[in-house]
Amino acid sequence: MKKLILAMAAVVAMAGVFQPKAVQAYNFGDYRSETLVTKAWEALNAGDMDAVMAYTNKTIELYGEEAKKMQAELKDYVAGEPKDKFAKWALNDVATAFFIQGEAYRKANMMDEAQAAYVKIIDNYKFGQTYDTRGWFWKPAEAAKEKLAAIKSGSNIDYGDYSSSYLTTQAWRALTSNDTDSVMAYTDKVIELYAEEAVKMQTSLSEYPWESKEKIFEYWALNDVGTSLFIRGEALKKAGKGKEAKQAYQKLVDNFFYAQTWDPQGWFWKPAEAAQQALDELSS
Repeated sequence: MKKLILAMAAVVAMAGVFQPKAVQAYNFGDYRSETLVTKAWEALNAGDMDAVMAYTNKTIELYGEEAKKMQAELKDYVAGEPKDKFAKWALNDVATAFFIQGEAYRKANMMDEAQAAYVKIIDNYKFGQTYDTRGWFWKPAEAAKEKLAAIKSGSNIDYGDYSSSYLTTQAWRALTSNDTDSVMAYTDKVIELYAEEAVKMQTSLSEYPWESKEKIFEYWALNDVGTSLFIRGEALKKAGKGKEAKQAYQKLVDNFFYAQTWDPQGWFWKPAEAAQQALDELSS
C-alpha cells in the first residue's frame, strides 16, 4: 500500500511538471501584416518570446503564400521610390517576421532555431525589405547573413535593430571597454548604412541646427555618423594608431561638420570641433 501511495504521488507530481502552459490570448488588431509585425517588434523589445511567436506566426500564416509570390516576381531588390518598395508589403513583412523570430531565439540562446529562422529569409524571402519609421529601408536577408556569420564565429557583435542610435551607443560602450575591434565593427556598420543619408543632411545645412532639441534630432543620420567617426578616431588613437585616427577625424571634419552629439546629461556637443582639436594634438 505504501508503494502504491508513493507511486500515485509521483504521478501527481509529474502531472504538475508537464502540465501544459495556459494558452495566452493575443490581440491581433486588424490582422494586417503591418500591425502584426509592429506588435512583434514591441514584444521583442519587451523580451516576451511567446508574444513574438504569436504575432510572427500569424503574419507568416496569413501572408506567407503571398510573400512567396512577390518574391518569385523579383530578380533583385526593388529600388526607386518608397511606394515601389511598399508595394511588396507581404514579402517585406514576412521577411521581417522571420528576422524578428531569429532575434528572439538568438536572445534566448536557442541558436539552432535562430539559424533556421534566418535561413528561411535567405532561402525564401531574399528580396524583402524592412521599413524603419525614420524613413529608410534595410534588408533583413543581408542582416540574417551577418547574424549567421556571427553565430558561426562565436562573435559577440550584436547589431540589434540596426538603428544608428543603437549602433552608436554600442560603439561608445566598446570604446569605454577598450574593445577596438568592436568599435570598428559598430562604426563601420553606421557608416555603411547611414553615410549617404548623413551627406544629404550635411549638404542641406549652412550652419549648426540650433532652434530646439527636437530640431537637432531631426538630423539623426548626420549626428550618428559624425559621432561614430569621432568614436572611431578616439579608439584608434588609444590603440596607438595615430595615422588611422587622423583619417577618421579628418573625414568627420571634412564631410560631417554639422553633426552634433547628444550627451545624456542633457546637452549637445560638436564632434567635428573635438576632432579638430585631436588632429592638432596629433600633428604637434
